[in-house]
Amino acid sequence: MIRAAILDIDGTLVDSVDLHARAWQEAFAKFGHKIDFEDVRSQIGKGGDQLIPVFLTQEQQQRYGEELTEYRGKLWKQKYMPLVKPFPKVREFVQRIRDDGKKVALASSAKADEVDVYKRLAHIEDLVQEQTSADDAERSKPHPDIYEAALDRLGVSATEAVTVGDSPYDAIAAGKLGIASIGVLSGGFGEEDLRAAGYREIYQSCADLLERYSQSFLASKRAA
Repeated sequence: MIRAAILDIDGTLVDSVDLHARAWQEAFAKFGHKIDFEDVRSQIGKGGDQLIPVFLTQEQQQRYGEELTEYRGKLWKQKYMPLVKPFPKVREFVQRIRDDGKKVALASSAKADEVDVYKRLAHIEDLVQEQTSADDAERSKPHPDIYEAALDRLGVSATEAVTVGDSPYDAIAAGKLGIASIGVLSGGFGEEDLRAAGYREIYQSCADLLERYSQSFLASKRAA
């Protein structure tokens, strides 16, 4: 039986992917690295521990990787986070999952305090039963640590859960544990890339998934 939904946040529940990419691009530039926006954007969905090595050598990471991460964090909270907005129908979507008798957890590569902000922004604080973040995992997505923590907190097995995410890294991470994934295109990743990552179904957005909920894998009784 499918007993729980594990939801990604950035690009899935809130419109933040471009903003994250701009923050990282600006942070890299501060340390002398001019990186194309699309190159940075393609990595959003990973935590900083997995994103930075894509663009910096080991020696560069050792010299100023920690300083860059700290700078980006402050830049994000001061300049970019205030611009984040929830996607339409997010509360209604999460309420539908709860009305269907399923537990709900958030699983994000963001920090725990940022997850709290997003919950309030999307008006879902009272609907979410558990949450996991980069603070709960040794490695962020596409490693499965964050989803493993979510399963533990929900008290369900991998076959009893379904994830909803927007990036290839969500499905890759969930797939390593045997969790089925539903994709949404609201984060800007292409449908072909999402299918290649292993998403079982793909919708335009959470609003689209809400409208077609009864026909979706999320509403199915068994993870077949």
